[in-house]
Amino acid sequence: MNLPPIIQGGMGIAISSYQLANAVARAGQLGVVSSTAIDSVLVRSLQLGDKSGDIRRAMAAFPDQEVIQKILKKYFIEGGKPEDQPYKIKPLVGDKPSKSLLQTIIVANFVEVFLAKEGHDGMVGINFLHKIQSPILAGLYGAMLAGVDVAIVGAGIPLEIPKVLDALEKCEPAEFSIHVTGASRESNHKLRFDPRGVLAEDIVPPKRPLFFPIVSSVTLASMLVKKCPGKVDAIIVEEPPAGGHNAPPRGKMTFNEIGEPIYGPRDEVDYAKIAKIGTPFYIAGAYASPEKLKEAQELGAVGVQLGTVFSLCDESGLRSDIKKATLIECQTKLPNVFKDPVASPTGFPFHVLTVPGSLSEKPIYEKRERICDLGYLREAYEKEDGTMGWRCGSEPVDDYLKKGGKLEATQGRKCLCNALMANIDMGQVRKDNELELPLITIGTDLSPILALTSPEKPHYSATDVIDYMLGKTTA
Repeated sequence: MNLPPIIQGGMGIAISSYQLANAVARAGQLGVVSSTAIDSVLVRSLQLGDKSGDIRRAMAAFPDQEVIQKILKKYFIEGGKPEDQPYKIKPLVGDKPSKSLLQTIIVANFVEVFLAKEGHDGMVGINFLHKIQSPILAGLYGAMLAGVDVAIVGAGIPLEIPKVLDALEKCEPAEFSIHVTGASRESNHKLRFDPRGVLAEDIVPPKRPLFFPIVSSVTLASMLVKKCPGKVDAIIVEEPPAGGHNAPPRGKMTFNEIGEPIYGPRDEVDYAKIAKIGTPFYIAGAYASPEKLKEAQELGAVGVQLGTVFSLCDESGLRSDIKKATLIECQTKLPNVFKDPVASPTGFPFHVLTVPGSLSEKPIYEKRERICDLGYLREAYEKEDGTMGWRCGSEPVDDYLKKGGKLEATQGRKCLCNALMANIDMGQVRKDNELELPLITIGTDLSPILALTSPEKPHYSATDVIDYMLGKTTA
């Protein structure tokens, strides 16, 4: 297996866009799109009129055109919706999604991968958050129909994913266990997906992609390789400086003077033990320099996964004004990045970039009316009658408490779903024409930005990043 030395991280929502993944794959590295909320990205792109035509071109290649026509009829607006008109939202994904919702998820993942793979023969992967379990099965199937090369799954323990890939390769029913808060030992909650009956009967079975789980410890890496019911093709070891969600510190949570969780010796990864597992591995989290790439390879890694440096490049989906302001700020001082222990409804620490006018500012966060109308980060919980319900720590507090949640689980929680849609300029229009505001996440190591930019050149491309990492330029 000939693996490239650089993986471009799968940053959601749509920061790891098909444009970015395509550029990285063309340059001979592993380009990655994000599956997180990609169904909402699809339907909002259609409502904006799909001005480039890319989305509809990819949809035209989908193997079931009857499904495509239904989606276009429901969401596409010629010329785009008026700016003051709210987006039409799609149904929330739960444990029993409708057939039409499954079709939308499949098509959205297909479209993103299709466009990322278009025009080259490089490798393209797709990233899933295991914490967002409900859309994974249909999302994997859609990505596989587009010929995705690698399935990357993090933010959890994706033990059952290999058997899911094996089933979907044969267009057979797939299932995996869903984490349900408060579930009794006798409970057996599963998510199930059967490709048959969702799309046309003559769909050609897709090929199985490689499987790369994201881990944060030797213990988890070893367990996945030994116990996964199927092959683990490579491991991505993510260290605490990485952006987005991070695994919490091992042991009792302690905090520094500004309220960030403290990582200690138990959180350090012994790469000699990782290497002994015998599975190819990558290292992520502040490895965006030629020196760090060399260091990772000397530790036995194939290479590195890079997120932050790609999130600020020309091809990423991050709003251009936010990219520009952050890159300019980097020329004078390194922006403030806070590892927020409570912002994410998942309970995982979440890196937040301080940006004026965004939800990183406490008064602005407190002013926002709580609403949960996207619901990707909801948790499943078991009701008194044994059935499954859904709740989110960032939804209206009274609603959360009525569902058996605890008050402390709502404190400081931010609606990442709506904020991350705003990050890509698809924020929902609320009352009085107010837009949902962004919340930016990046890693703590911004030093590579200084190597790639200057006052005369305050931006850079994905190719610039790769050339810099491989020592082809001095940046």
